[in-house]
Amino acid sequence: MQRFYDFIRRHPTGVDILWAVLLLGFSGVSIVADQAGAGPERVAGVPIAVGLSVVVALRRRAPERMLLLAILMGLAQLLFGVRPGAADFAMLVITYTVATVGERWASRLALGCSLAAAGISRLRWPDETPTGGWAQSLGYVVIMTVPFVLAWVLGDSIRTRRAYFSQLEERAARLEREREAQSKVAVAAERARIARELHDVVAHNVSVMVVQADGAAYVMDSSPDQARQALETISGTGRQALAEMRRLLGVLRTGDAEESGEYVPQPDVQQIEELVGKVRETGLAVDFRVEGTPRPLPSGVELTAYRIVQEALTNTRKHGGPDAGASVRLVYFDDGLGLLVEDDGRGSPHELYEDGGADGAGQGMIGMRERVGMVGGTLDAGPRQGGGFRISALLPLKPANQ
Repeated sequence: MQRFYDFIRRHPTGVDILWAVLLLGFSGVSIVADQAGAGPERVAGVPIAVGLSVVVALRRRAPERMLLLAILMGLAQLLFGVRPGAADFAMLVITYTVATVGERWASRLALGCSLAAAGISRLRWPDETPTGGWAQSLGYVVIMTVPFVLAWVLGDSIRTRRAYFSQLEERAARLEREREAQSKVAVAAERARIARELHDVVAHNVSVMVVQADGAAYVMDSSPDQARQALETISGTGRQALAEMRRLLGVLRTGDAEESGEYVPQPDVQQIEELVGKVRETGLAVDFRVEGTPRPLPSGVELTAYRIVQEALTNTRKHGGPDAGASVRLVYFDDGLGLLVEDDGRGSPHELYEDGGADGAGQGMIGMRERVGMVGGTLDAGPRQGGGFRISALLPLKPANQ
């Protein structure tokens, strides 16, 4: 039985042809039995039966044309007086077919013909219908019309259902494409964030290592203990940089997405004091102050604040000179966090910070502006009066578009 159903699904036209042959056979028997003595009707009944059988055979391939052929055969029946027979079952079949898969005009035409067919047949062959009065005649017409109307209603409901499922499939496919696009955008944004994190990590730690290495080389002969301490700082800073880089690059490794939360470090405002302490160990004097009431902030704001301070102090060590000092000030407002990082060193031309240089300082400033822009804040950076450099930022608790 399953093979039979599979054959029907794979070869629907072949099944229709089989039904058409059977219908033609029944029609031939009907013509011989009912019109044996009627010459013109019998002669015309054969091509009409063949035509209606063709309607059944090709209804799936050309439903609109087969509907027109069925109407033509019906008109020929009326013209030549060929009484309704087994072949007229094709009209019921084509009504259902065009209501299911045909054009809208064909479906409406089939419905109109279905509603009129029984009444026209009653007028053409009144002797085959009840003669007990107009009520019985009307009942006969209604009874003969109901199968055609039901066939049309069934076909139209199937059409509506298919259209509904088609819309659901299209919507699901569209949502899937949108999810894929959003995933790609999220991946690109995450990779850009990781690139900024890598820059901050490398620039900060390598700067510390270079400063300590220079100091160690300077005091190697005169003060071996200080040189040893500088080398230990270089070693610890290098290990820390490698650990952070491994955590960041771990996100990019295929198959580690489920553990990505463990790889990405998320420094916060509380760690700024620890950062300042490490910078002081390198020999840079840093004054750190907090104003206002400290409180938890959005993670994006805290990470941005930490990276701004880190980048600013890194630039001070690079360009401030040997006697430079710096100050870091955090101010908690009701609606945001303020940052002010200044140094009194000899500094570097403003263009170096803005346009970039061989050491990547410009990329650091670009990263700062990108980070501040993502949280809806403002950044002001440039030389300060009396020498040195000044970076101030205002980070709101909510982006400006909310």
